This record gives sequence, C-alpha cells and structure tokens, in this order.
Amino acid sequence: MPKKSKKPARPETEKNRILDKIGAYDALVILKALAREDEATANRIKQIALEYLRDVDIEGIAGQVFSSLETIDVEDVWEQSGSTRFGYVEPIDRAWEMFEETLEPFIEELKKYLELSMHTEAKNYCMGILKGIYQFDMRSESAYKEWVEDAPYENFRRVLNDWKKNCENPEDVQDMEEFVKQSFPGW
Repeated sequence: MPKKSKKPARPETEKNRILDKIGAYDALVILKALAREDEATANRIKQIALEYLRDVDIEGIAGQVFSSLETIDVEDVWEQSGSTRFGYVEPIDRAWEMFEETLEPFIEELKKYLELSMHTEAKNYCMGILKGIYQFDMRSESAYKEWVEDAPYENFRRVLNDWKKNCENPEDVQDMEEFVKQSFPGW
C-alpha cells in the first residue's frame, strides 16, 4: 500500500504573520470596521458574540472568583497600608478595598449581561460570583482572609442585592432566592 504523502506545511505568508500579531485592541478596531462595511458580516459577528456570551458556566465563574480572591497576598495589604505621603491607611481598610477591587471585573461583566438584556445569563453569572465568594469564605486558608472576615458576606449581599434591583423577571428572583437558600446555608 503506498504511503500517503503528508501535506506540505502552509508557508508563512505576510498575511499569516499579521494575523498572528494582532493584539486585542487592534482586533476590536478591525472587527468594528468590518461590521460597519458589511451588514451581513455585522450580523454574523453579532450572532457569534451572542453564542459566546450565552455560554455562562456557573462553576467556571465561581472558580475564577475564588482563585482571584485566593491570590490576594496579605503582604500586599501591609505594603499598601500604614503611613503614606497622603496620610495613614488602615490595613483592614486596604484589605477590604483589595477584596472589592478583585470583585470589580466580575461585577462589570455582570452589568454587561444586564445591559444587553441577557437576563438568564446575568442570573447565572451572578450565581457564579456568589458561589465563588462563598467558597472563598468557607475554604480559603490564606492569611489575607483574616483581614477581611466580614467582607465575603457583605460583598455577597451587595452583589445579590444589586442584581435583584436590576432584575426584571420575578421568576429569576425566585430562582435566585432558592439557589441561595439551597447552596449557601445561613447566608
């Protein structure tokens, strides 16, 4: 039986090198330009974007939130607190700020889903954030956690209440309340 010949590797062309070197900002500018030029392309971009955004994995979000909080180093709290040229920063205040700053990108993503009227995805994304905060409170053994004892519960409640204020569907609120009751006893 004759050997199948291997397909020759695609020669690296100028076009291939350019595509490999495009950064995120450049890609966004190019994508928007393509969408403006052709309605069919714009519709396809929207379709792909919606498919991508609809894939909200509660466990994945929870894992990202937990990992982000878990990586806050207590040494950073100490380095960024105490006497500064602007006055004195209490270590506990800085620890809380760091907790909130770490949650901010997740909260912004949640707001994006709400602004796009993607209510089911927003609910699921919120569930992931809440689960990640809860996991941090229950499982983290980091020294940083000692500086923010009440921050997980307070931020959990803040995220939940902010979501509820923006939720337009009473059934989603009921689903969320049941999720919280079942998943986070005592919270």
